[in-house]
Amino acid sequence: MSGQSLLVPGELSPTRSVPGNIRRPEYVGKPAPTPYTGPEVQTPETIEAMRTAGRIAARAMEEAAKLIAPGVTTDELDRVAHAYMCDHGAYPSTLGYRGFPKSLCTSVNEVICHGIPDSTVLRDGDIVNLDVTAYIGGVHGDNNATYLVGDVDEESRLLVERTRESLARAIKAVRPGRQINIIGRVIESYAKRFGYGVVRDFTGHGINSSFHSGLIIPHYDSPHATTVIQPGMTFTIEPMLTLGTHEYDMWDDGWTVVTKDRKRTAQFEHTLVVTETGAEILTLP
Repeated sequence: MSGQSLLVPGELSPTRSVPGNIRRPEYVGKPAPTPYTGPEVQTPETIEAMRTAGRIAARAMEEAAKLIAPGVTTDELDRVAHAYMCDHGAYPSTLGYRGFPKSLCTSVNEVICHGIPDSTVLRDGDIVNLDVTAYIGGVHGDNNATYLVGDVDEESRLLVERTRESLARAIKAVRPGRQINIIGRVIESYAKRFGYGVVRDFTGHGINSSFHSGLIIPHYDSPHATTVIQPGMTFTIEPMLTLGTHEYDMWDDGWTVVTKDRKRTAQFEHTLVVTETGAEILTLP
């Protein structure tokens, strides 16, 4: 594995502004969102709106990813994604969600998820996950991907490649009539081939007009995930695989989640809608 030194928190830049004409999610300015009480199966109108939100989120992530290189700060990636979403009439969903201070998450090396963009400088050999969610038309679209920074060691490169493959396999397993736990079963069985840990306490989730609807999508074979998949359901799948343990620590910022053994971790995510025969990815650029 790469011998990079462990991450430490950097300095935060001032909060970025969003034009006043862009609609805010209801949770902005509040300590927590209002609990979602609507259905998990969405109307065709909501699904079409989510295609728009998902496309903007995917393109914002692509624009930020173009800058990934040694010497670039994670705050600069945030600036680019923020500008793209605002320029396309979307609100960056993470900005102000439960107090999160930035417009995307940047999770480097041992950070499992929810890393806060700051003055941290990407180094040759790092891996970095970008997690971008856009809110427009009253709905959210959520996606993430892990990227290589410069010349990355083989163990890390394979972790990233196989985590992407685990998501692809999980998406193929989605079928109406199956239970949600088929998703985690497919991911966990694939990850075990390589001795990877599968993060358990951070999951995929229902998404629609609510950022997190309450529907939980485990990435391991959970006996409790017995909800039956139905056409029109919208949710994310976002496996987090590790080179070591699935256990974690959290930084004092209350957001940044790192592997307990500080080994590297990768993640990929799409927002999906269940069709009559499988799943459609809503977060394609």
